[in-house]
Amino acid sequence: MRKIILAAVAVMAIWTCASCSSEETYAEQKEREREAVDAFTKREFVIIAADGSVVLYVGKINTITEAQFEAQGETTDVSKNQYVFFSSTGLYMQIVNKGCGEKLESGESTRLCCRFLEYNIMGDSVQTSNWGNTYVTNPEMIDVSNSSGTFTATFATDVYWGSIFNDVYGSTSVPEGWIYAMRFLRLGNAQRDGGEKAHVRLIVPHSMGQANAMQNVYPCFYDLTFEEQYH
Repeated sequence: MRKIILAAVAVMAIWTCASCSSEETYAEQKEREREAVDAFTKREFVIIAADGSVVLYVGKINTITEAQFEAQGETTDVSKNQYVFFSSTGLYMQIVNKGCGEKLESGESTRLCCRFLEYNIMGDSVQTSNWGNTYVTNPEMIDVSNSSGTFTATFATDVYWGSIFNDVYGSTSVPEGWIYAMRFLRLGNAQRDGGEKAHVRLIVPHSMGQANAMQNVYPCFYDLTFEEQYH
């Protein structure tokens, strides 16, 4: 049931994006993406569940530079709805909570539990999610490693419920935007270490996104939590 529903959503998104972009050049697609992201940062939006409850509210975004982000101790002021913009990648990031425990050091690897919501900015809709979904009760599991400051990560498929991203997009590759954010977070376990799990919000351009976004040139907004698996 879960695979059928999520696959149907993905197919619909693929068809919509492909039909919009079939007559455009790649340069035109990228320009349309930039315009969509710019408009998104300047408006308020609310994601509402079927029962009418608010799943997520995001106000107008206050963009800060990397220099300001560093001066603030690699933090973003959530009360001001700050997002740091990484000009070299086109990624926007808000750190809601840095997490607990320690950052992943060079030579270390771990498995993370992840909850996520993926919102297609150009499609103006939630595309995939494992938050509050009747058919998805388990977190996405991610195997991440740090090799001399270079982070790599894949979705784990050896757990009995598999991977949502692999089911929908046919790939175990973690979006590069997610991986980029991990270097700024403490990836411990809230129950074991005390505190809260790492929580970030991202605007991810197609070049740092999942397989379908890369192919069809559209940006996604993500609300993500990460914490180390704890037995």
